[in-house]
Amino acid sequence: MSFWLARERTGQDFDYLQRFDPRFWTVNFPRPMMASVVTTGPDSLRVECEFHHAGELAGLIWDSEDTLDHPLTAYETDRNYEHTHLRFRWRSSGVIPLDAVHGPTLTIEGRDANGAARSWYVRLWNYASGTPEDAQIDLPFSALESGFTLPGEAVHPRDIDRMFISLVPPGYAPGSSDPLPARVDGWVELTDIACEGERAIIKVGDVMLPPHGEQMATAYDDGFNQTPARMLRTITALGYRGRIVHYVGMSHFFRLERVDDRLLVATDGALCTPATAWHRSYFEHCAAGGFEAIASLSYELFAEHCPDAWQQRAHDGTPARTGWVPPSALLSSANAQAMAFLQTVAVSFVSLIEAAGLPVLFQVGEPWWWVIPETRAPCLYDDAAKAALGGNPPVIADMRSAMDPARLELLDAAGAMLAQSTLDLGQAVRDAATGAAEILLLAFTPTILDPAMPELKRANLPLGWAYPAFDRLQLEDYDWLTGGAVALRRAAIEFVDARLGYPVDQQDYFSGFVLLAEDAEDYWPLIDAALDEAAARGVTQRFVWALPQVSRDGYTRLAPSQETQVQPFDDVLYPLALGRDAGVSPEFSTTVAVTASGHERRNSLWSDARLRFDVGPGLRSEEELGVLLSFFRARRGAARGFRLADPFDYSSSGMTGAPSATDQLIGIGDGLGAEFDLVKLYGKGDEPQRRPITRPRSETVRVSVGGVETSGWTLGEMGRITFSAAPPDGAEIRAGFLFDVPVRFAEDRLDITGASFAAGEAPSVPLVEIREAS
Repeated sequence: MSFWLARERTGQDFDYLQRFDPRFWTVNFPRPMMASVVTTGPDSLRVECEFHHAGELAGLIWDSEDTLDHPLTAYETDRNYEHTHLRFRWRSSGVIPLDAVHGPTLTIEGRDANGAARSWYVRLWNYASGTPEDAQIDLPFSALESGFTLPGEAVHPRDIDRMFISLVPPGYAPGSSDPLPARVDGWVELTDIACEGERAIIKVGDVMLPPHGEQMATAYDDGFNQTPARMLRTITALGYRGRIVHYVGMSHFFRLERVDDRLLVATDGALCTPATAWHRSYFEHCAAGGFEAIASLSYELFAEHCPDAWQQRAHDGTPARTGWVPPSALLSSANAQAMAFLQTVAVSFVSLIEAAGLPVLFQVGEPWWWVIPETRAPCLYDDAAKAALGGNPPVIADMRSAMDPARLELLDAAGAMLAQSTLDLGQAVRDAATGAAEILLLAFTPTILDPAMPELKRANLPLGWAYPAFDRLQLEDYDWLTGGAVALRRAAIEFVDARLGYPVDQQDYFSGFVLLAEDAEDYWPLIDAALDEAAARGVTQRFVWALPQVSRDGYTRLAPSQETQVQPFDDVLYPLALGRDAGVSPEFSTTVAVTASGHERRNSLWSDARLRFDVGPGLRSEEELGVLLSFFRARRGAARGFRLADPFDYSSSGMTGAPSATDQLIGIGDGLGAEFDLVKLYGKGDEPQRRPITRPRSETVRVSVGGVETSGWTLGEMGRITFSAAPPDGAEIRAGFLFDVPVRFAEDRLDITGASFAAGEAPSVPLVEIREAS
């Protein structure tokens, strides 16, 4: 399907936005404190905070440049706040009040009149009327002054990058890492937010793309700093409908409790207040927008706050750690307290989902026994797991090594334990729901079906997950997708189908993701094509992972055309034999610029020649003329293409020779890629002219890998060879074939007269080659 990577608005719809619209404020803060911001009305917002240390400070932020929204939905950058007036009502509790030292301060970051970088500190109490915890704030930007008291230094309002209101707990000590005597819960409400003056209104993207059939994925760890209203606005505007998979994350949702000198997750599974408020708003906005939300909970937990006993470990005691910085730990499915924690968290989300009036949809996200990347040691040996696996299970130091029966039995037992823990988690959700609950399982095939570790599937794709253990099975394979491992992807789908047996209409597919912005141009075409591939396979629930990357890179999926497409090509051969009188004219497009001295500068605009034919001279009888006229009408003139056998060049071997399996080099194996397009090369040297072959004669195609003819491939559309297993790294892939040329009639009219034909005058029947995308 069509898509594009939008970098900016270029004529798309826009609207006008009141500056300081509550949807577009954000929060930021140092961990381990937590904060969130949600809208509570069209002109109001609320911030929730949990403080743990004396030096923690949360900022409620307004940015002059929108770096979070999709380019088609973002607000315009305007750093000039001259003659602009912001008003709101302030209410707070649990944070230092307006009138105190270190009370709420508006920090303005920008440049002074000379262009030098500056920050100004505007004490809100200086512009307040009311009490320290309930006041009206009036901020005239052209008259603001920095300082604890007035008069102070004037703020330059014409070049501001961002501003934020600081929120700190009682007992605040700048820079201190000392723990507070107890957790401090604070909140702030801004209501009746209004902006007036010369620059009170800014443009904002206001596209509304038609629904295209795909669905979105979000994550709290990515979106905790934004309002849910902002995120749902973007999702809707970009044409996503139906369901949203929302990963509740591994680092921000839980409440922390001090245990000795560490802050650990609350073992009772309590959510922190900021996460509770944020998700309540998120699910409410989903319901209001007609979305269903799938709450996703994984076995990952931020390592710094994860109890040691809960963590998976390798045989040598090495804890399981993901590659994220800072890393997350993996919870052991054998640890009863860790599993009870997950079940309690899940039940909390069931309550939030039902409170919003949504159906209960819950995903168990990527549960697995971790494998240490450097050593390939499986993490099956935490104390709880060892006890459950017999007390002294055999050591597996490297999943790549050969496995004896005892180790295979260990992997099967670990898989059964993992499966039971996921089923128990799903049952806890069903028990908590007041009505029906749908339970989904997400599996990441590049890890659990790594061909270097063939027995890992016993532990990480257990038979206990077989249909109908879960209502739906969800698969993702982005490492293989973006790495071009086509054969591994397809083999994995076939293997999972055979092993678990979920009907295709009860499977979902996740396509993504692009970790680094510099990979966007290379990866998004693959991600978009994978969505189409899944749809062709019959998968109806498809998700793009994830919203932050979609917005950052401007990925814009377009809806299919509603018009019935005219079939552009009829896969039939021109019905008449071409004699030697037929005309063939290959043409290129080259611009030639002649300088004043007579020298030339030539620029080749086409990488491949385009052929033109005149098949009229080949007509030999009135019967053949009738065949031509019938064929012309069936093609509706120039509207529909067809095959033509070029009498002068139709083979991979020379021009007309018998093909062999080693005629044409079509690629070099890299150990991952399994798809190669047929080509014919003309000329010698480093840069031969490369001709794509999109209409081979299938019965003539022969293929070799490393000089040896092979049959482990299939021929797809547009001359694409797909191997059942990826050719080895460095192997030459060659092919031989006969082929036809895709052509159409060059004109919508044939000029033939009976008298001229009877007199032996050959008519002109021009054809032109069709350029086909392979």
